[in-house]
Amino acid sequence: MTVSIILVMLAGAVAIPCVVVGIECLIAVLSGTDRRDQLQHRCSQRLAVLIPAHNEQTCIAATVSNVLPQLRVGDRVLVVADNCTDDTADEARRGGADVVVRHDPQWRGKGYALACGVQSLAADPPHIVVVIDADTRLMPGAIDALRDHVTLIDAPAQAANLLEPPYDARARDRLSALAFMIRNLARPLGLARVGLPCPLFGTGMALPWHVLPDAPLASGNIVEDMQLGIDLAIGGHPARLCAEAGVIGVLPSGSTDARAQRTRWEHGHVRTLLTQVPRLLGQALRQRRFDLLAMALDLSVPPLALLVLMWTLLSNISVMLWWLTGRWTAAAICGSGAAWLLAGLLSAWWRFARRLISVSSLLAVPVYIVWKLPVYVRLVFSPQRQWIRTARQGAPG
Repeated sequence: MTVSIILVMLAGAVAIPCVVVGIECLIAVLSGTDRRDQLQHRCSQRLAVLIPAHNEQTCIAATVSNVLPQLRVGDRVLVVADNCTDDTADEARRGGADVVVRHDPQWRGKGYALACGVQSLAADPPHIVVVIDADTRLMPGAIDALRDHVTLIDAPAQAANLLEPPYDARARDRLSALAFMIRNLARPLGLARVGLPCPLFGTGMALPWHVLPDAPLASGNIVEDMQLGIDLAIGGHPARLCAEAGVIGVLPSGSTDARAQRTRWEHGHVRTLLTQVPRLLGQALRQRRFDLLAMALDLSVPPLALLVLMWTLLSNISVMLWWLTGRWTAAAICGSGAAWLLAGLLSAWWRFARRLISVSSLLAVPVYIVWKLPVYVRLVFSPQRQWIRTARQGAPG
């Protein structure tokens, strides 16, 4: 009896995020095309693009040149050359950006670079700050879309942040790109369709200046963007998806680099999940805010490969218990969660990615999960807690 109850509770804990993913994706797919209710590029808010950069000499000039054509008179680009040992600062200046050089090896990480950039901008603050990573590129019209969106809602906005497979992509790279698309486009789009906030993803995030002076930017958190979005939401400034704006990066091509990147993201994600979901639930009750409850449910979803791995393990145990004892509740819960998850993921793939990711790549999911196993073994025995830069593939775009 005790084993059965414990298994039912565990099955429920896994089924909830499965249902959350399914509902978010299905809303995004079934709600149709969003009608843009924006200011149509007529607002005059002054804007600064902030680019934190650590040893990015190979790509920073291309990133700056990608941004500059989208700016208006009075806008600026500020690159924070953070603890660099190469020519990032000189390359950024030659590209046309303003540059701040920060050197403090004791405090490493993107959060400290952002805090330095905001401090520099404070001398002549813009109305809006857009943060992009040094190895990403903005899609045409992204800056205007973000400017309009932030002006309209007077709150942070997040562009659709996507990763392309590398030129020599294997099935696992395409599946990584699909997982990223589901996390950063399909699910936030579903939330946006019903008026709920989304996480911040680090690049392509636009912040009204008035939320920045008190924002806890200076931290070594390896998923500082996710934490920033949570802190701002609790403080009354939840972010909204701006689906009209897009920012694109490229997945690392090498197996070692790809796994290192996934390790940082996923270890930070799980750590934030464990510490911040209870905090969001508590604040939702204290402030009586449904949007914080929705954020807690969204954050409760672990990385997709880990979710599928946990579901597989619990499903096998539940079916075995059903066969041995006739107790079927846990198996039914697992089955229900799987139905929601599968419906959501397949619909999102069909709507957003079927031209880029073939059915044969989808069939490689078991291989992809096996490839991810070392990431989850490290999560248990040696979780990553410090920021480590991922090797770059070259200039973006």
